[in-house]
Amino acid sequence: MAMTEHTTSPRILVAGCGKLGGAIASLLTDAGTVFGLRRNPNRVPPGVQGLGADLTQPETLATAVPDNLDIVIYCLTPAAYDEQGYRDAYVTGLTNLLAALPQQRPLQRLIFISSTSVYAQDDDSWVDEDSPTAPRRFSGEQILAGERTALASGHPATVVRFSGIYGPSRRRFLEDVIEGRMDPQSPAPFSNRIHEDDAAAAIAHLVQRALQGQALDDLYVASDCEPARLDEVVQWVRQQTDCASPQADARKGGRAGSKRCSNRRLVATGFQFRFPDFRAGYRAMIDPA
Repeated sequence: MAMTEHTTSPRILVAGCGKLGGAIASLLTDAGTVFGLRRNPNRVPPGVQGLGADLTQPETLATAVPDNLDIVIYCLTPAAYDEQGYRDAYVTGLTNLLAALPQQRPLQRLIFISSTSVYAQDDDSWVDEDSPTAPRRFSGEQILAGERTALASGHPATVVRFSGIYGPSRRRFLEDVIEGRMDPQSPAPFSNRIHEDDAAAAIAHLVQRALQGQALDDLYVASDCEPARLDEVVQWVRQQTDCASPQADARKGGRAGSKRCSNRRLVATGFQFRFPDFRAGYRAMIDPA
């Protein structure tokens, strides 16, 4: 497909420019003018133009959203982890942002950051973009409602479902294992994860494809290349570094069922993982260069 020509530098808005959104924005500063929208605009990364607004308060968006945007990346996390918090983050905030977009040509792409929690499979089966979604918790239900809002927005839209994001700024699981707070039974359910560097890079990769006029699907699963049983991950960590003995009240596992997430569609776009499995990712955290 022919590349789309830009008469001006592409204009990219990251709505929800926090931990993941900020990392995505930083990777895109060479691709165009990048705006980062968050309640405190002074906390956006260097090279990103901060915009102060609260996506759940539409009156704050009226003058904050720039004109002539090419790409919008919606990357919000709940302020409260109850049903209303999830609805505010994934549905209400997106609805408010879409209403605040200046009347203009359609975006080249709206990218909605979602989660594999929309799947309820618990039988060790593989799931991909065509697998049924029937979330059992309100969190997954509200995230799925946000996906539908994005896909019905009238703009070309892509949903990216991330599995559990981990990395240097998300060390809870690793620290729980090292300090004896995690002790899953064997065989434990399958777990799925993606390193935070790969998560940000995957979105930047899809944005670059959109800006080049290349086709994107409306849905991608973003998870590393090796789902692994939780007890196997814990045992591997224990072999790599000194860990405390499991505490009597150590957690036995997660709450995400047991499924294996396929990244085949994402990999087919040419995306390459820096950390293709948990060993590569946790090794870099245990023994940083």
